[in-house]
Amino acid sequence: MKDSTITFHEDQQFRQTWVWVILLPITALVWYITLMQLIFQTPVGNNPASDSEALILLLLFGILFPIFFHKLKLTTEVRKNGLYIRFFPLHLKFKKIPIDKQTNHYMRTYEPITEYGGWGIKWGPKGKTYNVSGNQGVQLEFTDKKRLLIGTQKPQQLDSAISHYLEEQEDRT
Repeated sequence: MKDSTITFHEDQQFRQTWVWVILLPITALVWYITLMQLIFQTPVGNNPASDSEALILLLLFGILFPIFFHKLKLTTEVRKNGLYIRFFPLHLKFKKIPIDKQTNHYMRTYEPITEYGGWGIKWGPKGKTYNVSGNQGVQLEFTDKKRLLIGTQKPQQLDSAISHYLEEQEDRT
């Protein structure tokens, strides 16, 4: 059940085709090697892994890593009491972003790879970012000179919700 105090909500997941084109062949290769070695008793390669190593590889890269990647989800919310981000399962609880301590916020187009080194939770010369896909976001600049970019598929709505939150905070003071 959603909290009625939420004025903006967005969930984003890694569902880009290119991500899975990279991930699934690796997963399939691990399954192939493990099945060949454990079921068909045919070691693969010049220096095959032991059976226990093959099982560990299967567990990590054939099962857990794809499940982990499938479950990764960036949730962004603007509530009546602030801006919250959660990158599940890396964050089990929402992290409150102190937008009342910001000096500026604005929508912008960015280059995920060249500016931040890709997607996910990243740090770069332009600050920290939370992003999952695309190249649109809302840039926050704080009084302590730190910067945070929140990647979003809804940059206008997120920026507007932040503005609305800040206006309400000014009205209360």
